[in-house]
Amino acid sequence: MVDKVRHQLFLPKPLSDRLEALAAKPGATKSAILADALTVWLNRRGSSELDDRFGLRLDRMTGALSRIERDSHVLLETLALFIRFELSIQAPLADGDQAGRAMAAKRFEAFVTQVGRQVAAGKRTIGAEQDR
Repeated sequence: MVDKVRHQLFLPKPLSDRLEALAAKPGATKSAILADALTVWLNRRGSSELDDRFGLRLDRMTGALSRIERDSHVLLETLALFIRFELSIQAPLADGDQAGRAMAAKRFEAFVTQVGRQVAAGKRTIGAEQDR
């Protein structure tokens, strides 16, 4: 058997009448109705306290994520436009130009290596002057 504690409550007459009407239905008791109502009220208040406690922090995090998303879109669009521009002004290599292809592969490998070093070191090329 669950431990129960007796409470004496004073309710306004209209509220008491509504409680009486609900308790008159089969299988319903005043104690069960009040226990359910109090549980719901306390749970709702608890979630409100969580909103009060973490709401501001979550709002800040949402703003930061929105800025990151915006910045990544700007960076991707900038990269796409730069690549399109470079491809439009560079002359294509001839099919038999193995030396040119080897040089391009070497330059690409150097580029990827440099990007890897920068990322691993936590360095930034864009905005580096702002950090100093």
